[in-house]
Amino acid sequence: NEKTAVPPTIIPGSQNANAYGSLGDTYPQHLYNAPATAWQAEHNADVQRVTQNAMIYELTQQQASTIQNVVPWFFKNMPASYFRQVPETFRMDHIKAIASIRDANMDLYLNLKSHSHDGRVIYTFIRPGTQAGTLLSMVDELPYDEEKPLSRLHAFSALDDSMSLNMFVYGNKQVFETKPFDSPAVQNILALAAEVQAGTSSTDIEPNPIFEPDALFEYLQKCSDNYLNIISRNPERFLRQRLMFEEVSGTEGSSVNLDEAAHEGKKHYWVDVAVANTIPQVALQHTCRLLYVQNFDVKRARLDVIDDGDNGSVTLLRLLVEEPEAGVDTRLLCQEIKRSKWLDNTTMDLIFDRYPWLGVKRGEIITGMCSLMHSIFAKENPLVYSKGNILEMVTHPRTIGHAAKIADLFLDRFHPDPAQRCSDDEALAARIEDITKGIESDVENTVTIQLLTKMLDIVQHTYKTNVYMQNRYSLGFRLDPRIMEPNPEEKIYEEVPYGILFAHGRRFNGYHVRFRDIARGGMRLVTPATVEQYALESARQFDEAYGLAFAQQLKNKDIPEGGSKAVCLIDTNNLALTAHSKDFVMRKSVKAFSDTILDLVVDTEETRANIVDYWGKKEVLYLGPDEQVIPEDINWIIQQAGRRGYGTPAAFMSSKPKAGINHKEFGVTSEGVNVYLDVALRQTLGIDPTKDSFSVKLTGGPDGDVGGNEIKILIREYGDCVKILGVADHSGCAEDPNGLDHSELLRLVNEGLPIASFDAKKLSDDDGAVHLVDSEEGVKARNSMHNRIVADAFLPCGGRPNTVDISNYKQFLIPETGEPSSRLIVEGANLFVTEGARKALHEEAGVVIVKDSSANKGGVITSSYEIISAMLLSEEAFYENKKQIVEEVLSKLRNMAKMEAELLFREGKVYDAPLPEVSKIISNSINTATDALTAALDTLSKEDREQLLPLFRAHLPTTIADLAFSDVQQKVPEQYIKNAIASSLASKMVYKEGTKFIDAQPKEKLASVALKYVRKEKEVAQLMDSLREVDMPDEKKEEILRLLDAGGARTALNFA
Repeated sequence: NEKTAVPPTIIPGSQNANAYGSLGDTYPQHLYNAPATAWQAEHNADVQRVTQNAMIYELTQQQASTIQNVVPWFFKNMPASYFRQVPETFRMDHIKAIASIRDANMDLYLNLKSHSHDGRVIYTFIRPGTQAGTLLSMVDELPYDEEKPLSRLHAFSALDDSMSLNMFVYGNKQVFETKPFDSPAVQNILALAAEVQAGTSSTDIEPNPIFEPDALFEYLQKCSDNYLNIISRNPERFLRQRLMFEEVSGTEGSSVNLDEAAHEGKKHYWVDVAVANTIPQVALQHTCRLLYVQNFDVKRARLDVIDDGDNGSVTLLRLLVEEPEAGVDTRLLCQEIKRSKWLDNTTMDLIFDRYPWLGVKRGEIITGMCSLMHSIFAKENPLVYSKGNILEMVTHPRTIGHAAKIADLFLDRFHPDPAQRCSDDEALAARIEDITKGIESDVENTVTIQLLTKMLDIVQHTYKTNVYMQNRYSLGFRLDPRIMEPNPEEKIYEEVPYGILFAHGRRFNGYHVRFRDIARGGMRLVTPATVEQYALESARQFDEAYGLAFAQQLKNKDIPEGGSKAVCLIDTNNLALTAHSKDFVMRKSVKAFSDTILDLVVDTEETRANIVDYWGKKEVLYLGPDEQVIPEDINWIIQQAGRRGYGTPAAFMSSKPKAGINHKEFGVTSEGVNVYLDVALRQTLGIDPTKDSFSVKLTGGPDGDVGGNEIKILIREYGDCVKILGVADHSGCAEDPNGLDHSELLRLVNEGLPIASFDAKKLSDDDGAVHLVDSEEGVKARNSMHNRIVADAFLPCGGRPNTVDISNYKQFLIPETGEPSSRLIVEGANLFVTEGARKALHEEAGVVIVKDSSANKGGVITSSYEIISAMLLSEEAFYENKKQIVEEVLSKLRNMAKMEAELLFREGKVYDAPLPEVSKIISNSINTATDALTAALDTLSKEDREQLLPLFRAHLPTTIADLAFSDVQQKVPEQYIKNAIASSLASKMVYKEGTKFIDAQPKEKLASVALKYVRKEKEVAQLMDSLREVDMPDEKKEEILRLLDAGGARTALNFA
């Protein structure tokens, strides 16, 4: 039987060929009846050879004819810059590739990949036509290579508009030799620079130190040979790009210049862009996308990357563009290119893909408000008010027009030009009414109406915004805190904060919440691992910032600063999954968030010109490092605060490596925790820890700040008296009923190792164990350690907030007896036990709990002293005296902890209440007195206030006071001094006289009573000095002195 012939496979490797082949052409009918290889003879070698030679000849002639046509066309239509910039070997490859495609009569659509001898990779993309968006589509196709990032671009358009040819170079050429001073490229540039410096240049470039020969030659060493060889033909362009580099070097900024390209044709412009510390491929993509949206056609382009030392690199872009027929606002174009580095993906999708007519500012406002509303409404219904749903409802085609009007109102309300500003209350109300009517008329969905109405509320409840700042990193709002209530009629927050700052930027949203005018608190970075987790964290972001700031407010009772917290939620999902990419985004987010805070608090000529301030009061706040903030962030923030004109930049962020007090190194939080433990053991369990044996368990490992230092202090203070029965951390847990070996624990602490590294050989034979989290059993053991092990005291020194809550607190009780596994809890970690769980453990099992806002206040006290030392001392003076200052700070924080701990247990008996409630009572009492005194100090004369300065001096470590207190009024903000006096006096009175004394004073008289108290205290001190000179038995004298010290000032008030 003859087999039916099948059409040959046209493309090698393809399967199941059909009658239409691979390109859609039918086979000649005679092929179906021919043998499978009938296209040439099978048995006659001569015939085969003739056939092959004929085919080779025909193809060669055809290809030669094509090349004869392509080469002249290529030379005629490729721009001169192509032949200057592209080496001959690559030009030959391009011609051959184009000729092959033309010869095959196919569309001119080519992607070529080649390698240079030094390991760089070059992608050449060739496309038919030169229509707008061609370069953007190519950039979108590019691979992302973190090891060899995009380092150069050459983009060209054929003069007859028939073709676009773009070359993308990945990887950097290693430079091992210094560029010769006398090379033609260098000499061309140096010659023009000399003319500029001498004032004889025909250009309008001004003389500048960076054009001096030595400085310029140093910069030239950073430039690639290719860049210099090309740009040296136009040294003026080089100097202008050098100026742009200098403008952004060492910063996170961008610079954009747009000039007419007179020699390139009508409506052509050169767009020069310099972007600091960015991913070159991303900078190129953003710029191309923005030009495409504005209907610009990119004719030619070049990208170069110049090293910028510790600040990464500067990406230089130069694009020849053709203006659209309709024209464009070139000033606005430059602004939007500068903004593109910091635009969030959501904003770019909205303004580039969905609604290009919106513009950048309106798009940012809309997406920023949507992010803000997610925090407000998600607690009502997380599904209905998901982040995606909110954005979709607000930006739906039926509603986007109303959202745009609200954005316009926001822009008009804060317009820097008074003539264009909508600041009149009546005009504002009229526009709001008009927008509201339009919404009610057009929108049927009640949730959408609610969201648009809330956006109008945000307009009214914003005091300041940086929307008109030319070089801002993100969009910032200084909000009236009342806006965070979903329903103004229902109050869900315990206390209204003093102020809220909100920032919306690229891949992040940030809240800064503070409870007093001058406030201090840490900045933490939250980087959820999944998209789902990010959505959950976004819903609770404000509540986390609020809760931590409120806890800080209770904790900050002893210091001039109120409580605050900054929480920066960063989206690190959908990145190239590498540690470098994640870290890059995190560092960028820290910079953008902190700079936006500075936008809203500094008072400079720039902010006065661009920010309309409906708040009208000076804003003073201080940051500190919290989770995932690194020394690099701290240094940048301090430097940026100085650049931005913050009054005391060194104080803006605490824990600077040289001029700070490292909390972990000196164990400042743990020193306070241990004081509370000591007092609590004596007061509640009748244990003298220096003499009696006692046991503890703790969470937070030996490599942690609070946990590791607490282990050291326990062993230092109590030696063999303390048995550490169990320790749990992120790596696992170790437990021993006879107590974990002290020397082994100290080894882990000193070497910075987690508890999983505990040497099991150092365990006793009685059921000691080390559990690792590499198994389900190990995870279970670690997670339950704090509940299972029975010890006198439990010290949570690490772990996630709300670990013990109302749903699981019973696990802390011994199942057989219902007794607690520990009768005492001292909270070294914030929010480890929820308020509901604290109450239940106390009421049901009699657990005594020392609340976090009392127990771990040592850290905030230390940070406060860092702030004041940064104001008063130079970095060198602090460093020279650091050892003594640290010793004095530790002594002061131990003393403050002991005063509160002793008062806590005294007041506990007075109120007959759980200690967490008493802790709040003490904090509120001190804060109430501080607020009253601060207000009263405003009514005093400067001379009367100076009489109270000794209170502030006594608050300071002695060395700081001795070195610089004489300069306090010149170097420290007046409001800070008032707060320091008020908080010092308030805490002094409460710790000495108790909260009942403060509560007994009418609020309107509290300040005057406090000031009288100061005077009476001085009188009593003088009386005590006189008494010490009296000749009487020492025992009686000491008793009288003790009574006068304890209650003399309070008693003397009755005789005022």
